[in-house]
Amino acid sequence: MHSAEDDFQPPRWLRNRHLQSMLASTAWRRGRILRGAAPLLAAQQELLLECGAGVRLQSFVSSPPRALGNPPVVLLHGWEGSAESLYVLSLAQLLFARHVEVVRLNLRDHGATHHLNRELFHSCRLPEVIGAVAALQRHFAARPLQLVGFSLGGNFMLRVAAQARAAGLNLARVIAVSPVLEPAETLDALERALPGYQRYFVYKWLRSLRKKQAAWPDAYDFRPICRLRDLRRMTAELVRSHSEFATLADYLNGYAITGPRLASLEVPSHIFTSLDDPIIPSAGLMQLARPAALSVTVTRYGGHCGFFEQLRGLTWLERRILAELGAAAEAPAAVADEAQALRETG
Repeated sequence: MHSAEDDFQPPRWLRNRHLQSMLASTAWRRGRILRGAAPLLAAQQELLLECGAGVRLQSFVSSPPRALGNPPVVLLHGWEGSAESLYVLSLAQLLFARHVEVVRLNLRDHGATHHLNRELFHSCRLPEVIGAVAALQRHFAARPLQLVGFSLGGNFMLRVAAQARAAGLNLARVIAVSPVLEPAETLDALERALPGYQRYFVYKWLRSLRKKQAAWPDAYDFRPICRLRDLRRMTAELVRSHSEFATLADYLNGYAITGPRLASLEVPSHIFTSLDDPIIPSAGLMQLARPAALSVTVTRYGGHCGFFEQLRGLTWLERRILAELGAAAEAPAAVADEAQALRETG
């Protein structure tokens, strides 16, 4: 189940786990990725998904002019990311260039969606993500779907897959990149990690809470919580004030995927993760159930959602995902020529 056979070997200067983790979202990639994603973005159509119980989630569907008929791929970002996150756009444009239909899904209160639903996002809102996948299944005329999630998004996608039979979902494959395994351990790791990690997530979470309050001023006043500026204290207070969970521990356990949580998994699923991930302790891997449908690739290096062998071109992770999804063939010549021109102009 756990294999290091595919351990990639980045050059020595690129092995630092913090560098690997930052590269996935760092702004220096934005220009190149957006230029490459221009056809994907030009083709996208917003699709608001009815997820049950009055919940709506936003997605963006990009269908290439000559789709090859591969199962559509649904991409889901990590916590406080969005459908516009660079790691999502990078993979999405690679799939689109290979004639694969791509859906970029936003979780509740991510991206520009704070106005869509009155209740606040939390990581145990699995039914609405299942509902979103079911709505996409209907949109694609019951064709099988392939799901790819990053970090918290990977955690969600694996939980969706574990309930696929009960929910009547037709899933061809699931890929989870650096998924959250044991949320309590991830919170501990964030507190032990370099201060920049906690500051980064606190900053993005505060920005999101302010947007939520602006969208629903009669329902929320987050000013006291915003003064805490500490992930554990903020999470505990929001659990107490705005969730059905009695304690922080109950909430964190609610979206763990360890223990028996994945025992019922029947959809072919693959986890990519690294031993040096600064916020997802690898010890959680030994606590996973071991259904036959689940395979895990563990690399020595890679950080959190990183896996960069070089600074330009496809990452090791993107090549592996394309192969898993049956989209490893080269992009059309025109797209390849454009990509080469972008590399030459920087």
